[in-house]
Amino acid sequence: MKKYFIVSLIIVISLIVARFLYSGIKGTLISKSKNKTVVPNVSIYTVKNENVVRSFEASGRVVSKYQVSIIARVAGYLQKSYFDEGSYVKAGDTLFLIEPDEYKNSADIAGADIKNIKAQLEYANKQLERAKELVKNDFIAKAKYDELLANRDALQARLKAADSTYVDRKRNLSYTHIKAPVDGRIGTIDVTVGNYVSPSSGSLTTINSTNPIYVTFPLSADNYHKITSLDKKSDVKRKVELYFNNGEKYKFDGVQDFSDNEVNESTGTVTLRATFQNPENRLLHGQLVKVKIYAASGDNVPVVPITAVQENQEGKYVYVLDNDNIPHLTYIKVDSKAGYNWIVKSGLKSGDIIVNNGAIKVIPNKPVNIIK
Repeated sequence: MKKYFIVSLIIVISLIVARFLYSGIKGTLISKSKNKTVVPNVSIYTVKNENVVRSFEASGRVVSKYQVSIIARVAGYLQKSYFDEGSYVKAGDTLFLIEPDEYKNSADIAGADIKNIKAQLEYANKQLERAKELVKNDFIAKAKYDELLANRDALQARLKAADSTYVDRKRNLSYTHIKAPVDGRIGTIDVTVGNYVSPSSGSLTTINSTNPIYVTFPLSADNYHKITSLDKKSDVKRKVELYFNNGEKYKFDGVQDFSDNEVNESTGTVTLRATFQNPENRLLHGQLVKVKIYAASGDNVPVVPITAVQENQEGKYVYVLDNDNIPHLTYIKVDSKAGYNWIVKSGLKSGDIIVNNGAIKVIPNKPVNIIK
């Protein structure tokens, strides 16, 4: 039993000694490894101010310049439609036909009434001319002449009224051919052929104009203030780019030509509008898109390369070199991107020297090897 105890004690002591020897060797190796740590190679960048055209992004919605509800202006049975739903129409194209017979007959009657009155007026003028000579020579009484004159004047008044009636009935006849008031894409037919329609029937279909077309978008009040401060006024025309939801850029740039005169109280935004050419009809009314609006004037601001900026939980940072070229971690605030650079709001100034390429290998407050 005693011999077993002695053997066990020797084993425990051996393990403790081995543990201390291992820790010492490991510490020595780590120390040597640290001494052999390679100083990272980095390139540097001197912060400078550049004249940058600022841009702001927002979500937008495509809106037709003209949205026209087609309604009947006279009552009657819808006899025919001349278009396919979803097709493109030109201003002046006939869309529907309302039964025209009643309105044509009414217009013909009004036209015949005009001819009748004109014939009576021609006869009355001849009588008046003869009476004018007779009354000079006292062959007829002055009262008879006045009677003929009054009859002539009454016929002239009737002719004017008949002309107005004829024009009105011709206008109603023209309304039986319902025509497109604008170019655009037509929607579904809301009332089918065979139904009785009238001005109170509501929309027969809708036309949305397609070229040019609007895109409206809300800009935060803060960004609106920034862009108007840069441009010194609010009514300047600005370049606008459009991007589809898959990231594709639309081939035509637009022009921001309208801004609302108030801030929306519920969203804190100002509504702006841009006009785009749409010859290929790629933009459709109601479509959701992304827009980027550019200030009309440049802004002299400090910029740093995107490659120089790192980020952790506390925010974006760079490594600023001191006079001994030792890098120090410095947090910065950025505004937006300008090409391959960040626009700096705070944390850096023109003339500061920062680590550019190789920043990921830098250890704060440890030497670096600057390469050109």
